[in-house]
This record gives sequence, C-alpha cells and structure tokens, in this order.
Amino acid sequence: MIKSVLFDLDNTLLNRDVSVKKFIELQYERLHKYIERVPKEKYITRFIELDDRGYVWKDKVYQQLTDELAMEAISWEELLQDYLANFKYCCVPFNHLVEMLDALKGCNITLGMITNGYGQFQMDNIKALGIEEKFEVILISEWEGIKKPNPFIFEKAAERLGAIPNQCVFVGDHPINDIRAANEVGMKSIWKKDSQWDSSEADFSIDILIEIPLIIEKINKSV
Repeated sequence: MIKSVLFDLDNTLLNRDVSVKKFIELQYERLHKYIERVPKEKYITRFIELDDRGYVWKDKVYQQLTDELAMEAISWEELLQDYLANFKYCCVPFNHLVEMLDALKGCNITLGMITNGYGQFQMDNIKALGIEEKFEVILISEWEGIKKPNPFIFEKAAERLGAIPNQCVFVGDHPINDIRAANEVGMKSIWKKDSQWDSSEADFSIDILIEIPLIIEKINKSV
C-alpha cells in the first residue's frame, strides 16, 4: 500500500529548461549596460551550454562565461549574486503541478521532496512555485549533508514521513540519481520522461504530472 509520494524538484516539478531560458534572457536585459558588447544570443546560448542543465554550479559557469566573452564591466561574482537574487522570479512549473499534488493529498497520500542543491536557493524556488505548504517533508542536499543517489537521504525522507520505503513512490527525471537510487532502497519509481535520457529502469513512466494520481490508485488497488 502506497502511503507517500516523494518528488525530485528540477526537471520533475520545476520546468528548469524553460525557467533558465527565461532567467538568462531577463538577466541580459537587466544588465545590458554592463554586457552590451556581447551579442544577446551568444550570451544566452553559452550560459545554457555551460550550465549543463544545472549540473555545473553557477560560480564556475559565470567565471568561464566572463572569461570567454571578455566581460570587463561586470564581475562573475556580481552575475552570480544576480542569479541568486532573481532566479526565483523566473520559476516555471510543469503543467498540472498543483492539481496533481492536490489530487494526491485528497487521497490521503503524504508528500515529500528530495532535491540536490543549495538549501536557500532551492527553497526559494519551491516557494516561488507556491507548493511549499503541500509537502510534509522537504530535504535539500546542502542542508542534509548528503545528496542523491546516496540511499540514506531516501531512507531519511521515508522515515520522516512515517513510512517505510516499500510504502513510498519516488518521482524523478534522472535515471540514476532518482530512479535507480529509489529502487535500490525499496521504493517504487515513476520516471518523468526527459529528452536527455532514452530510458530508465522505473516501474512506471509518465509524460505529464497529472498521470501520477492514477498510477498510485492503480498500485493501491492491486494490493
């Protein structure tokens, strides 16, 4: 019987690709007087390449960006601070996010989140999506001192939800950090399909979030 559903954040609940594109376009416009010698498309394209879908932290991204594009009127530290202060205003959810969470809570399913990243930055993004209060447990790797795919962070989340792993489903986009890691601690898994990956070892896969409540209902009816 599934009692709890846990989620990844980036590229699972938060449409990070769209959010990053929105942010970097606005950053260029906001700071244009400092970077006007750099063509807009070049600035945007190179940032997205260096960011590597969030797997490279922005200190390294901005250091390389300012060096490559010979940006002298503004420092990488100032660009990083702008990112930290303003990314939250560009957060775009995947469709049906709130509807899906409310449907699960309406079935007495408790909700948790496990996300890698910096604590306050990730929490600001969660709040920007308007979903913080819907989760009983939110674990962010910096604050926990461990990160996915370490099994302990999955086990800790389940314990704090008052469940054991085989009473939990984990939803994520990464075949290793999310899906395989959740399976290895005994959780069922749902893969939020992502064009970066061809496949995963998940128990279920989805294209849109609103499919999740139906999957949980199916699992619980089969018990």
